[in-house]
Amino acid sequence: MTVLVDPPLWPRNGTTWAHLVSDSSLDELHAFAARAGLPRRAFDLDHYDVPDERITELVALGAQQVSAGDLIRRLRASGLRVPARDRGASRH
Repeated sequence: MTVLVDPPLWPRNGTTWAHLVSDSSLDELHAFAARAGLPRRAFDLDHYDVPDERITELVALGAQQVSAGDLIRRLRASGLRVPARDRGASRH
């Protein structure tokens, strides 16, 4: 069970954003996000959007830094990935 964070590559609203995911369960992801003080509104179906200035803190709390490609591969392998076709009213 690992919480993963990818590099902040996605610009929006004056900052650059990364994704925080779990490779095992959404419960683990939500628990980690709560410990980190991330707002629930940052959750988008299978990940939390996190601003670049929070990455160091998230790693200190135990998140593992991985490439964007590794993050998506591990999220898909976990069965937790919500494909674009199923996102519906999601923000992305």
